[in-house]
Amino acid sequence: VNVWNQCASRLVGYSTAEVMGHSLVIEFITKDYQASVQSVLDRALEGMETANFEFPLITKDGARIEILLNATTRRNEHGKVIGVVGIGQDITARLTQEREYSKLIDNANAPIFGVDTQGRVNVWNKCARKLVGYALDEVMGQNLVSEFITKEYKDAVSAVLDKALKGQETANFEFPLITKHGVKIEVLLNATARRDEQGNVIGVVGIGQDITGRIAQEREYSKLIDTANAPIFGVDTQGRVNVWNQCARRLVGYNTSEVMGCSLVQEFITEDYQESVQAVLDRALEGVETANF
Repeated sequence: VNVWNQCASRLVGYSTAEVMGHSLVIEFITKDYQASVQSVLDRALEGMETANFEFPLITKDGARIEILLNATTRRNEHGKVIGVVGIGQDITARLTQEREYSKLIDNANAPIFGVDTQGRVNVWNKCARKLVGYALDEVMGQNLVSEFITKEYKDAVSAVLDKALKGQETANFEFPLITKHGVKIEVLLNATARRDEQGNVIGVVGIGQDITGRIAQEREYSKLIDTANAPIFGVDTQGRVNVWNQCARRLVGYNTSEVMGCSLVQEFITEDYQESVQAVLDRALEGVETANF
């Protein structure tokens, strides 16, 4: 050591007199990081800079702090290499927050995954592992879309991830996943960009919900409606037909393709009843039921 500024003294606790002339690596770097830090210094002495290298330092009081280091060659006025200068940043608090964040994600009650900018999995929480059946070592570093998304949904899921990487969130996107055991499950996904402390997009985090049971219930409900012995129809908030069961088809004569998306009142109700039927629908949209109309 031949440079040790005031901030280094405050951070690590050693005064200039205590460090000057001592071996940085041997005396102040934890044993498990000595080889990698030495490698960074050796590269800098060969003129190769290293940016954003993370390593721990042990303070004079025995506390471990995490440092983000940029190491560059130090030269004299003739351009000759005379050493290395390192500019550090204390990232202990940031790493503590990240670990807490990772712990919260891993223990969340929803399946959560993350991918980097290349689409490779870098987050896969416990709930995702239980739901899909793949362990961490089976998914980490693998391409999410190529390896785990069904063929017919690859393009759509890729588009969601691409939008998130551009800062555009996607909410309530439904797609299927195939579990390790070959079972198809339906997932409702919210995808958002993941950013570093400078605000740069470094990937995507997706929070999912297993809606397999709900969709199965909806399909069963639709089947019961379609096969009911009474004519049943449904309209959306704009009055456009979106349910038209078999009995309605037999009774009125229009098949599903002829009515779906059409205005029930304007196209299928006689003119003298259009106003009153519309009033019934409007009341129902406000939560007020009408019986025996």
